[in-house]
Amino acid sequence: MELLRLALTPLEKKTFRLHIAYSAIEGVILGVLALNEFVFIKSLKGSSYQLGILFQFSVIVYLLLIVANEFLRRIKNRKRLLMITAFITRTPLFLLVLFPASQAMYTDGMLYHMAFLAIFLFFYLSTPVVYPLITLFLKTNYTHHHFGRLYGIATALNKLILIITTFVYGLILDADHYAFTYIFPVIAILGIISINLLSRIDYRESTEVSLPQTIGQSIGSSVAKMIRILRSNKPFWSFELAFMIYGFGYMISIALIVLFYEEALHLNYTSVAFYRNGYTILSILLLPFFGRLLGVMDPRKFGAFTFAALFLALLAVVLTEYIPASYEMWDIRVYYLLIFFVVLFGIFDAMMALLWYIGSAYFCSREETADYQAVHLALTGIRGIFAPLVGVLFYEWIGFTGAFIIAMISLLVGIWVVMRSYRRERIGGS
Repeated sequence: MELLRLALTPLEKKTFRLHIAYSAIEGVILGVLALNEFVFIKSLKGSSYQLGILFQFSVIVYLLLIVANEFLRRIKNRKRLLMITAFITRTPLFLLVLFPASQAMYTDGMLYHMAFLAIFLFFYLSTPVVYPLITLFLKTNYTHHHFGRLYGIATALNKLILIITTFVYGLILDADHYAFTYIFPVIAILGIISINLLSRIDYRESTEVSLPQTIGQSIGSSVAKMIRILRSNKPFWSFELAFMIYGFGYMISIALIVLFYEEALHLNYTSVAFYRNGYTILSILLLPFFGRLLGVMDPRKFGAFTFAALFLALLAVVLTEYIPASYEMWDIRVYYLLIFFVVLFGIFDAMMALLWYIGSAYFCSREETADYQAVHLALTGIRGIFAPLVGVLFYEWIGFTGAFIIAMISLLVGIWVVMRSYRRERIGGS
């Protein structure tokens, strides 16, 4: 056991107990959320455009990090802020118990669709508060030597519980398409408990908060710094430009895949859980290998391979519509070409997990890492404003194949941008 070999301080032991409990509960929550978009389409009969909006909510909150970071720096009692955030963002989930267990009520149920979207907008608004504070609390209490390993153990447990929960929740939904009406109130309670555990991690609150600038001035300075970074660092600009183009294709395709599962393949919940868990498990297994690979490879070249893996995964999805060969196994509809999708998407997911979190750090000094990652997250939020809905619009206009091809072209352009930048630098260009 790796944990037993670590000589942890009493503070680290206490922090890790709270961290591991928080990660376990969040694994359950994320496992349920993994099928949320499919629930919205299959059980609530939401429209494709509404599905695009639901995807948007989970991404555009990254834009709020610009405001949230300045706000958090001015808050004295961050633990109290966490609990307020928990109640504001998790309590609306209790309203789902009022949703009817009747397909007829959702066929023209615009009120329920809008309510569902509003509930999850509130849910995702916790991201700009909770995520930065998790990092702050853990970095304060874990020594640098132990941080990576303790965080890795907690993350591994989180992923394991996520996989199990997703599959069990899929089975429950196949038995009762409206199980979400009583599952999500439980998730609300778990969400409040998990954030409460996080707030119990020892952290010495600042008694004085320096305010050299107003929030508005600080935000303006942050935006100006982001623009300055992009202008002055051409390799990083090329990397982020490619990421924007890739991200457009990714966000188009991620909404389309959910629609494809329901409208083209008519999959049940267990089958969707099977495919999601398949590429998640493969991604976890491949992370150590790709972590070592990224350590010896330029992130632009690594990014080209990452985008290529997604390109091939989408090609497998497109071909499934025309070659729908499959077989039934334990109430799971297994399409032969979707097995290739699972493998390729698992490779992509493992590579992207690394590239997304640490790729930007390659282009700057250690002291500048936070600023460069802030640029990266802000651009993620910007493309999230429009990409999912644009993908749905393409689908409505030209069907699944056409929309997927547009996403794949976007990936090819992203590959061209990063490789052009990489080759220019290799031959001493600008």
